[in-house]
Amino acid sequence: MARLWMDRLGAALNTRLGPDEIVENSKHLDGLNASLKEKLETVQAGWGERYADRVHEKGKLTTWERIEALKDTGSKVFSLGSLVNWGREFAGSKRQAPGAGVVTAFVQVEGRWTIVIANDNTVASGAWWPLTPEKIQRAQDVALKLRLPVLYLVDCSGLFLPEQSRSFSGARGAGHIFKKNALLSEAGVPQIAGVFGDCIAGGGYMPIISDRVYMTEGAYMVIAGAALIKGAKDLNLTSLDIGGPEVHVHQSGCADVRVPDDATCLRMIRSEVSQLGSSAAAYYRHGVAPQPPLENPEELDALFPADHRQVYAIREVLARLVDGSLFHEVMPHVGQEVVVGVGRVNGLWTAFAANNAELTDHPERPDEKRPGGILYKQGIAKLAAFTRACDADGIPLVWLQDIAGFDIGVEAEATGLLSYGSSLIYSISTNRSPMFTVLLRRCSGAGYYAMAGMPYDPIVQLATPISRLAVMEGNTLAIAAYNSKLDSNFEIATTDPEERAQIQAGMAKTAARIETDMDPIAAAARMDADEIVPPSEIRAWLEVLITSSYQTSGVRRIKNPRIWSLHDLEVLFGGMQVRSNHAEPEQSQSSGGKPEDEEAPEGVTVVFAPMAGTLYHQSAPGEPSFAPVGATVESQATLALIEVMKSLTPVRNGHRGRVRRWLVSDGEAVSAGQALVWLDSEST
Repeated sequence: MARLWMDRLGAALNTRLGPDEIVENSKHLDGLNASLKEKLETVQAGWGERYADRVHEKGKLTTWERIEALKDTGSKVFSLGSLVNWGREFAGSKRQAPGAGVVTAFVQVEGRWTIVIANDNTVASGAWWPLTPEKIQRAQDVALKLRLPVLYLVDCSGLFLPEQSRSFSGARGAGHIFKKNALLSEAGVPQIAGVFGDCIAGGGYMPIISDRVYMTEGAYMVIAGAALIKGAKDLNLTSLDIGGPEVHVHQSGCADVRVPDDATCLRMIRSEVSQLGSSAAAYYRHGVAPQPPLENPEELDALFPADHRQVYAIREVLARLVDGSLFHEVMPHVGQEVVVGVGRVNGLWTAFAANNAELTDHPERPDEKRPGGILYKQGIAKLAAFTRACDADGIPLVWLQDIAGFDIGVEAEATGLLSYGSSLIYSISTNRSPMFTVLLRRCSGAGYYAMAGMPYDPIVQLATPISRLAVMEGNTLAIAAYNSKLDSNFEIATTDPEERAQIQAGMAKTAARIETDMDPIAAAARMDADEIVPPSEIRAWLEVLITSSYQTSGVRRIKNPRIWSLHDLEVLFGGMQVRSNHAEPEQSQSSGGKPEDEEAPEGVTVVFAPMAGTLYHQSAPGEPSFAPVGATVESQATLALIEVMKSLTPVRNGHRGRVRRWLVSDGEAVSAGQALVWLDSEST
């Protein structure tokens, strides 16, 4: 019972996808990744070199220079909320507020992961803008849930006053930061503050509850700055006179130690962190060494189809996330629309719950297939049971979302889908083990909630450049909005050319607006995602998140694997193991056999339909055919697409060949096992 059978997942990418498809997918993600990188570089630059020079003239380091000096040599900083406020304009400022004027990040210091909260002193001297308080509090929440030390690098001129009404009051206004300071202290989470410059009003309050407070010679902490005091009390003082280190270290006791400069302060903070308990991650590995996935995580940028309607193999994603590409799938033969199981990340046990975009077997009608990316009764129950087991065992749980929503219709309502969904919602709402959510692609409807979306408090929610976050897709919403103008087949129900044109234009405008809303950059700007990361970087992020989950011991139950509740699920479901993926991918679509309706010539390979649906020869009307007659197609190339409920499944060939004849026309309905195309074999 103590040992889990670990199955090898994944295969070389060129055995799953054709070469043209790999190039097309990579090109699509490369463009999105390049655009994302440009935005992140803009944020990190703050207000630019001119303002960095002003910081240097004061004898100080910029915020990013401080972080570079603070972190362990060679380690990478994992920022949270980089794109908060992206694109927003503010009254009273000719400039935007990159990153909301504050850097929050996972930073490794003395071998331990910490949460750094650092005012960007190149953006309005570290002022707090709308959403700055919420971003700071989000980072404090991460630290509280993972019990990670918090390091405040304070250099803050207070609220950006022209926009004070949007950041001062409210339930999550600036004052809530100080409550979070108190809650972290009450929970015993170490807090260390370095005060490097202006700390006015809220900026002065933020470091006070910390366990250690260091001040540089040029720093001050004041409830009100010198200008305000001069106006109110007609006193001619400097801010250093009012609240510099001479006052707060030697008189008020609001700070502990004065240091000459930024570099010394950062060295002292590192020294403080070194005195904290070391990471418990090695202990919880139970003697297992970390190892990278056997399948390259960088290939994830080529694995996801450029067309978001096309399906892909979720187990190929998992193979590029878990150590050694080894995974133990739990309950693989029920609720196939989701994949749940455990693997290791950086040597540490990690649970995964993932949507399966591919078509799956209907549990009650063996001859039918059901679209993936939708939650049915069995999958919902499976997720709820798995989540409860992970909670009982203390295993961190990663949700991989690509979901169109819950099943709908007469059957869904009659089988009580709502009640099963409520059970799952209860499970994720009460889960005490760390949960992290990754929005791989679609995140729609109530399925976004059920797969631990942001409203259910995952510790961190990552998105990718291809994430699509909305209640429903743009075209679907346009149909719903104009339903009264459509017939039973959702076609425009008018013969008036002018009215038809107006309806078409209105539907197109609605769909376009939703597409804009679904942009992951927009989601990150409004804090619906903590960070946007290329798929190829998800593994690196998981290493940080999972290691952080195991860093501190004694704050949550973490069972020895011998007594996991997951073993009980294995027994109850007959100990069924996941299908082996050691072998080459199945080529059941291709065969040397003969179609029922016409005998194939000798030496011809027949490709059959893997499921029932509508067959399309091209990706969209007007686009070139995937495999026209006479074309040579490589192994695993896409020959056509079969559409079932808006999901597109590629029809692939098992080996290289030349297209001799199509037996099914574009847009024609096909049944499972129907002969589609003849291929003449060709040598490579």
